[in-house]
Amino acid sequence: MSEAAFPIPANERERLNVLADYNIMDSLPEQAYDDFVKLASAICGTPIALISLLDKDRQWFKADFGLGVSETPRSQAFCAHAIMKPDDVMTVEDATADERFATNPLVTGDPHIRFYAGAPLVAPTGEALGTICVIDRQPRTLSETQREALAILSREIIVQLELRRSIETLEQAVLDQEKYVELLQEYQRDIEKVRVHLESQSVTDVLTGVKNRRSFDMTLDEECMRARTRGSTLSLIMIDVDLFKAFNDIHGHPAGDEVLRGVARLLQSELRVSDSLFRYGGEEFAVVLPETTCKGAFVLGERFRRAVQRAPWPKRPISISIGVAATDADTTSPQDLLQAADRALYQAKQSGRNRVVMASGDG
Repeated sequence: MSEAAFPIPANERERLNVLADYNIMDSLPEQAYDDFVKLASAICGTPIALISLLDKDRQWFKADFGLGVSETPRSQAFCAHAIMKPDDVMTVEDATADERFATNPLVTGDPHIRFYAGAPLVAPTGEALGTICVIDRQPRTLSETQREALAILSREIIVQLELRRSIETLEQAVLDQEKYVELLQEYQRDIEKVRVHLESQSVTDVLTGVKNRRSFDMTLDEECMRARTRGSTLSLIMIDVDLFKAFNDIHGHPAGDEVLRGVARLLQSELRVSDSLFRYGGEEFAVVLPETTCKGAFVLGERFRRAVQRAPWPKRPISISIGVAATDADTTSPQDLLQAADRALYQAKQSGRNRVVMASGDG
C-alpha cells in the first residue's frame, strides 16, 4: 500500500475544516472517551477498541484501549475506508482476505489485524471525521446487536464532541454559568443512560432476555465471596432442557428458540426476589440463590420442574432436569459449587430426566 493509497471523500475540504473546528486533535486523554472504547471492547468482545480521527495525512487516536500507540499514517488506516460510507458500519471479517488490506503493515506486522469493524463519527453537518472501531487479531463477525451498539456509540461520541465544543465556546464567551452547568448535566445524563443501557445489553442473553453467562460468572464470584464473609449458605441450581437437541432436529431451531424463551419465562415467574436467573449456555439455565440451604433450593427446583412440565407446550411436552448444590466446608469456591451442581444435574439426567437431584453430601 503506497503512502497516498487511501480513498478521499468528495467533501474532504469541508471535513477537515469541521474536524479542526472541534479542536480535538492532539488533545489530552479524557475519561468520557476512554469509557466509550472500554464499552465498545466489552460489548463486541474484542481486545482492541479505538476512537480514530483522520486529518490530512494521519489517523490519530483520541482514545485507545488495547493498542498502545497514538497515531498511524492515514495510508494504513482502515478508518480511511470506513468514512467513505458515513451511514454504514464497515466490517472486515478477515483482513488477509481483503485486497484493500492484505498487504497493510498493520495486517502483515504488529498488531496483526484480522478483524475490524468501524462506525463512522458523523458531524451534524454530514462530514465523517473518523470512527469508533473494534479490532481483533483473529477473524470474527459481529452480531446485529453489536453493530447497532457501535452505531449508538458513534452518535454519542459526536454528542460528546458537540458538548466539548460547546463548553469551550461557553468558557471563552463567559456566558451564564448556570446555563452551562445545566447543559453539561443534561448531556452527561444522556451519556449515562446510554452507558447503562449498553452495559445492560452486554450482560443480557439476547434470545431469552435473562442474564447471560458473563453475568453468571460475575454474580457467582460475588455471592460466593459474600457467603464466606457472612458465614451464610449459597445454593446453585443448574437446569437442562431434556432432549432439546432431538426437539430441534424434529421441529427446527425457531421452535427450539420458542421453547427456550418459554422455559425462561416460567423459571422467572417462580423466582424469589433475591434469586437470579441466567442462561448458562445452549439449553442450560442456572439460578443463584443467596442465603438458601440445599433443601430450600431443592424445593424451588421442584417448583421449576412442575411449572415446566405442566405448561401447555404446542409441539410436545417439555421437561427439565435439575441439579442442586450448596456451599459447605468442602464446597466454598465458585468452581467447587458449579462442579457439584453439574454432577447433580448429570445424575438427574442419567436417572431418567425430569427430576431434581441434590449434590451428594448436601442435606
